Amino acid sequence: MRAGRRGRAVLGRLARHPGALCGCALLLALVVLAVAGPYVCRWSYSDVDYTALRQPPDTRHWMGTNRIGQDVFAQVAHGLRKSLLIGVLVAAVATGLAAAVGACAGYFGGWTDRSLMFAADLLLVLPGFLVLVVLAPRLRRWGWLAVAALLALLGWMVTARAVRGMTRSLKEQQFVVVARLMGVGPVRIIWRHVLPHLASFLITDATVTVAGAVVSEAGLSYFGFGVQPPDVSLGTLIADASDVALVYPWMFFFPAGLLTAFVLAVSLLGNALRDALDPTTVRPAGPPRGVVSGLA
Repeated sequence: MRAGRRGRAVLGRLARHPGALCGCALLLALVVLAVAGPYVCRWSYSDVDYTALRQPPDTRHWMGTNRIGQDVFAQVAHGLRKSLLIGVLVAAVATGLAAAVGACAGYFGGWTDRSLMFAADLLLVLPGFLVLVVLAPRLRRWGWLAVAALLALLGWMVTARAVRGMTRSLKEQQFVVVARLMGVGPVRIIWRHVLPHLASFLITDATVTVAGAVVSEAGLSYFGFGVQPPDVSLGTLIADASDVALVYPWMFFFPAGLLTAFVLAVSLLGNALRDALDPTTVRPAGPPRGVVSGLA
């Protein structure tokens, strides 16, 4: 009952938040393009139209074609789908791993805390991009899943430290102490009493991680270490067209614009979720109704 009331209150605050509405609308449009785009286009992302090389947008090719005659709309829709899939997968794995490691370290303390935090600190001092550059070529046979796994394994440490600190505070709260005295196991306490109180933080962190993962994948693909041909992502499309961005702008600005739009949508939605799940962060946008600014 309480969870239901809280859920309705959160949805109500989201419905009144302009950033949430804009972010959801933009994100929904991008998801529809990624899911339905390949089915409404007559061209596949790998098809080649030899009669339309570097063709500007027209009725046959809605976003034009690239240098070898592939339809840019079909490639952008497929690349957006791949980038979104990588972002969601990385966010789910990284946030889940951070929640598990941070909660266990904060609740159990002692050698468990020291061991887990030593592993997190060790990964933190490693240069993440250099690790990705070294390992990605050796994992190419696993495709984009290897890229997603590497991004997730290198992106959970800071969140885990934050979760650890909040868990150490929560485990001294009365409801956790009472559950422990009643004989409830530590795993059940973490799952039923600790993690639900961290939901707002974890959800907000996951939305930010999605955007960060998509941008990281785009950067890796730009340098040739991400998604490999013949598959495409937004990063590979941007990389392929970066040298002709001013000559054939439709090849570059459509994928770059969609990447920017996705990061903007996730940022708006993440800020709105933070405000809705933690209403104490909301500040009034102006003076109270009926009060004139500057007058007592």
